[in-house]
Amino acid sequence: MNYKNIEGSVTAAKGFKASGVHCGIRKNKSKRDLGLIYCETKCTAAAVYTTNLVQSSPITICRKNLANGYAQAVIANSGNANTCNADGDMKAQQMCELAARELGIDADDVIVASTGVIGQILPIEPVADSMKQLVSELSEENEGASNCAEAIMTTDTVKKESAIETTIGGKTVKLGGISKGSGMIHPNMATMLCFVTTDAAISAEMIQKAVKTAADNSFNMISIDGDTSTNDMLSVMASGLAGNEKITCEGEDYDAFVEALTAVCRELSRKMAKDGEGATKLLVCKVSGAKTEKDAKGVAKSVICSSLLKAAMFGSDANWGRVLCAIGYSGCDVDVHKVDVSFASSAGKIDVCKNGAGIEFSEELAKEILTENEIDIIVELGDGESSAEAYGCDLTYDYVKINGDYRT
Repeated sequence: MNYKNIEGSVTAAKGFKASGVHCGIRKNKSKRDLGLIYCETKCTAAAVYTTNLVQSSPITICRKNLANGYAQAVIANSGNANTCNADGDMKAQQMCELAARELGIDADDVIVASTGVIGQILPIEPVADSMKQLVSELSEENEGASNCAEAIMTTDTVKKESAIETTIGGKTVKLGGISKGSGMIHPNMATMLCFVTTDAAISAEMIQKAVKTAADNSFNMISIDGDTSTNDMLSVMASGLAGNEKITCEGEDYDAFVEALTAVCRELSRKMAKDGEGATKLLVCKVSGAKTEKDAKGVAKSVICSSLLKAAMFGSDANWGRVLCAIGYSGCDVDVHKVDVSFASSAGKIDVCKNGAGIEFSEELAKEILTENEIDIIVELGDGESSAEAYGCDLTYDYVKINGDYRT
């Protein structure tokens, strides 16, 4: 590991400021609902998006704006997804123009995002009326980043922030990110919303490649409820102010950047999974001994997606048969007669299955282990050298309550 965790998030890297205000999209005046991230210089930038055929208007506009590989700001709202609306593209474009006008930059250099209820018209007036305040409150301090993180929350119960420091080409490079997401999370690209900033110098082509790699090994390994959102987006902006020699091809510097970016994304992934709607526990499925990376990822994701397993973890029930069941229908190349399963937490570790068959174990110890709020489900396939991790949460009564009256 060639990086270390540091305090902060999207303003940790050189050149970035952030802010968040309550503009009025959300009825609750105590909740911020409009966030802004701004860089003093134009950045190389890239993003990955949801694979859902129903996509938000902000994604349409972002694809257009990021086609040249550059951006300088992010404007994002919560409380309304701006999805499936006849005027959605126009509203998303207006958000870019409002931010750009106040910041004195080009509207094509603005990344726009929305999250919230689908199919409701997004009022643009609150955004317009609050833009001056939003820009005036931009800050490079942690408070600005924290306010922005709060502004993109919907059913989240905690803000999700992460920052790390690494060395690339002899220069200190920082990366930081914020994300939101508690429900409708089964990404096939990134996450609900995630914005990462860095002061690394990297070309537009290589940052796009790095973003895809990081997403595949972090956000694409989360599942909370099996629903892929219409608004999923992970974007990364790089200011280049760290002073490292610009990364323009694969090699040692590129590998260091990808490692650091993946680390930020994995930390945010864990925080999202732990804060799943109604969740009481973070579940991490750690798979080793797979024939290929694809098989390792497929098994880990299948286990973490199992509603039966998630319910068992809520009840602290060491029902390892549900792990085997999920492996069996994963579609991966697995010899089920070689599979070992263990459960682990801060309370210890217990083996529950060897070579695809049950073994004697202490139900009392298993219960104690599974009562903790972070559980590792350890799967050894015994067939190769590849490994992977997937992130999820338990399935509780509150998940149904939250989503039963989400609009009301």
